[in-house]
Amino acid sequence: MDNHHSQNGAVYSTEQKNHRDAKKPKLTHFISDSELRHEFSHHQTGVARINNGSFGSCPRSVLAAQNSWQLSFLQQPDDFFFNKLRNGILDSRLIIKDLINADDVEDISLVDNATTAAAIVLQQIGRNFASGEFCKNDTVIIFHCAYQAVKKSIEAYVTSVGGSVIEVQLPFPVNSNEEIITEFKKGLERGKVNGGRVRLAIIDHITSMPSVVIPVRELIRVCREEEVDQVFVDGAHAIGSLKVDVKEIGADFYVSNLYKWLFSPPSVAFMYCDKKVENVHHPVVAHEYGKGLAAESAWVGMRDYSPQLVVPTILEFVNRFEGGIDGIMKRNHEMVVKMGIMLKEAWGTNLGSPPEMCASMIMVGLPSKLRVMSDDDALRLRFYLRVYHAIEVPVYYQGLRNGERVPRDKDGFITGYVRISHQVYNTVEDYDRLKTAIIQLLEDGKVCSELPKE
Repeated sequence: MDNHHSQNGAVYSTEQKNHRDAKKPKLTHFISDSELRHEFSHHQTGVARINNGSFGSCPRSVLAAQNSWQLSFLQQPDDFFFNKLRNGILDSRLIIKDLINADDVEDISLVDNATTAAAIVLQQIGRNFASGEFCKNDTVIIFHCAYQAVKKSIEAYVTSVGGSVIEVQLPFPVNSNEEIITEFKKGLERGKVNGGRVRLAIIDHITSMPSVVIPVRELIRVCREEEVDQVFVDGAHAIGSLKVDVKEIGADFYVSNLYKWLFSPPSVAFMYCDKKVENVHHPVVAHEYGKGLAAESAWVGMRDYSPQLVVPTILEFVNRFEGGIDGIMKRNHEMVVKMGIMLKEAWGTNLGSPPEMCASMIMVGLPSKLRVMSDDDALRLRFYLRVYHAIEVPVYYQGLRNGERVPRDKDGFITGYVRISHQVYNTVEDYDRLKTAIIQLLEDGKVCSELPKE
């Protein structure tokens, strides 16, 4: 790479900024059932994929666009680098800017995933601890169910240099936003002990396991009232699953993976960074260091940039559906709630949250007779469903805790849950298969500890 040539996707003119608008195709009809099946015909047949939340799903048309970008590079790398890459990344960032209602495209960076964004934020916090700007009594606050990689990033960048962390217990099953807000406020109070300050709050927009939509705007309002320095919203599951408006949300940082619910190939995420935040850098130092996070993120050395370049094609794909991405989100929410209610009624159990506190995923209680009594039991059941019934669904163990109300079915306490997803390719038969598999286990008198282990 020549140092004097930038490919960072920065906006250089109004003409560049608006050139993508003229390319919007005119829609002649909404996607048909046969076209939809074709878009996902590369999925392994005979598998009930009700775990879109983990790895997402990329349609054929987007995969074709990715292949075209990859071939463009391989055919003539220099032309690709100097003449195509910069504007391609700019196109994608402009689309994301509009989708999340950001003011400035320079506030939008494209990174590999939410874990990369966590490293960016926590390295900045860690530098302040290491330099002595923050005190040892100062803290980072998170929910106990935060993604494990985020917890490891706190360990690597914050606690290793003298900072501390407060974990707030997320109520689960949860009945209202107020329960979450109350527990979060308690955590902030703990952060003030011995004169400490909460320097960073990390708030999931949708927790992964258990899956619950968190009232982020209300929690950020509380953070501002309590003078928390910065707020980082981990919206890994958000874009394409619920509305993201960064101006309404009001966080300093926001990240969301495009490959989970917005149909991109792995791996790409957008990261919003409020321009008033300083000293923020990509963890991979390359030629663009010091030119702003968007520029640093757009070139981290030789790698496959095609996932960052297919966002315009993704927009074309979602606009083939009635209502576009908003219509997809609405139908996914309605269907996952409908399927969740069907399962909990068939099993005589419960939902992990009210329907309004879920997006395209919902937690459904498993019958207590299965005896999901540990994380190992949950893994055994997940393995059993995959291998013997071709069902992909995460299983969650919720241990009994003193002083908490624990849901019961007719046989005992409910300590196991499945997290079901709904995406456009799913059918009712996928969930019927899960319902039948669990009922068959009950009829056979099986418990999780007796199931084979991977």
